[in-house]
Amino acid sequence: MKLDIEYVRSLFPAFSEPALQGQAFFENAGGSYTCAPVLNRLFRFYTERKVQPYAPFAASQLAGAEMDEARARLAALMGVETDELSFGPSTTQNTYVLAQAFRRWMPEGGAIVVTDQDHEANSGPWRRLAEDGIEIREWKIDPQTGHLDPDALVPLLADGRVRLVCFPHCSNVVAEINPVAEIVQTIHAAGAYACVDGVSYAPHGLPDVGALGADIYLFSAYKTYGPHQGIMVIRRDLGRALPNQGHYFNGDALYKRFTPAGPDHAQVAASAGIADYIDGLAAHHGGADAPPRARAVLAHDLMRGHEVALLQPLLDYLAARNDIRLLGPRDAARRAPTVAVACARPAEGVAADLAPHGIMAGGGDFYAVRPLAALGIDPVHGVLRMSFVHYTSTEEVSRLIAALDKVL
Repeated sequence: MKLDIEYVRSLFPAFSEPALQGQAFFENAGGSYTCAPVLNRLFRFYTERKVQPYAPFAASQLAGAEMDEARARLAALMGVETDELSFGPSTTQNTYVLAQAFRRWMPEGGAIVVTDQDHEANSGPWRRLAEDGIEIREWKIDPQTGHLDPDALVPLLADGRVRLVCFPHCSNVVAEINPVAEIVQTIHAAGAYACVDGVSYAPHGLPDVGALGADIYLFSAYKTYGPHQGIMVIRRDLGRALPNQGHYFNGDALYKRFTPAGPDHAQVAASAGIADYIDGLAAHHGGADAPPRARAVLAHDLMRGHEVALLQPLLDYLAARNDIRLLGPRDAARRAPTVAVACARPAEGVAADLAPHGIMAGGGDFYAVRPLAALGIDPVHGVLRMSFVHYTSTEEVSRLIAALDKVL
């Protein structure tokens, strides 16, 4: 089954916005367009429900019910329990809060493994725990390909002191999709927990966190067609074992234990629009009567199928050039459609040259300073990054290739 791209684009107001006509958006890894169901819910909350939720009057009870709905429906789509999913102001902030919980929980002599493939948000907060005497071990990428070899993790776990391994589902510059379930099995066999940064993967289809086995899974709603919120799954056993980081009197509620600040009521409620969109996408393609997780799988497969078909010609074009360095796999099925290339010129200038051709792309380090340095690329020089999602059209990819021909 092929994705109905016209139906998809009809649900994103950006594509009918006059100011954006003639512009092809290729910086989706920095934040996607917002779908209409999210915008509609956000507007309704601010106009009809903008009161303190959970009070005993109608507007308040509707506000609370919409916040609860967002948590319940997104958790069901991801194959986890409702209270295992919580919201925070961003994935960076959520990771920082988790790191503080682990700082207090880690046993003496315990170690944490991080990678040099990560965006800094899933690396820096853990690395800073070294200041408190926690040993930090680095799982290194291949300096030529950026590949994160699962076999290279095994020696880091051999002495039994590692309590947590933090790694990305895929990198925001290398983009290779890591075998999460396989890696998690290795981690669990060593008696450790797995924290997976899904920020660069979730926009291409919400994962089955239950099937992956990850103890923690984090991603950003504003990159999955929603509002600016961080969404995190913490499986119940681990969430209960870690020290409460919220108000002491909320410690019995798992989804409140790692949100020390009050939630953004409107944005949490609007996140249910992500579920509306996924359910609608599945229904349009024949999955109206499927259970939640099956709807998410259908939407995921439609998204990935469309993205892979569009991505391969772009990869083939870039791989054939001898004046750039393409990062990550050249097989579209092995990666996300986040394509970074090192150019002779500084990347920000190349991105600026694409703009007059109607191409919105980015140049810089994208907070991936460590992976770029590990690959021998000067982060100041940066990389040109062209990223898209399932609402991108074949025609837009062709326009990108034509523009690259003119500016490279």
